[in-house]
Amino acid sequence: QVQLVESGGGSVQAGGSLRLSCAASGRIFSDYYVMGWFRQAPGEEREFVVAVNWSGTRTNYADSVEGRFTISRDNAKNTVYLQMNSLKPEDTAVYYCAASSSTTVRRSMADFGSWGQGTQVTVSS
Repeated sequence: QVQLVESGGGSVQAGGSLRLSCAASGRIFSDYYVMGWFRQAPGEEREFVVAVNWSGTRTNYADSVEGRFTISRDNAKNTVYLQMNSLKPEDTAVYYCAASSSTTVRRSMADFGSWGQGTQVTVSS
């Protein structure tokens, strides 16, 4: 399996921005065709945020973040990024990076076999 380490979380006021990074090591990054971000707020279930295919040409965004968040990946650096703009208090959660060997960009957690430990994002009003 690939090891995933998230970074870039923190505290920000509403309307602010953060950029999360997910560095992969171990198994060849290119074997994981789809990379995604999920999040889990306190007392809530983990939910899909966004996913991207290998070339970055196909993305799938949750409605709640469409137009505010942008996913990208640098395969040469084995890293995937999540640019988060216009943050809202409801974006507060632990954000998890995940990797999937599927060739289809799906939203299901079951498609993702490798997970990072998560990074906390807190948005204050």
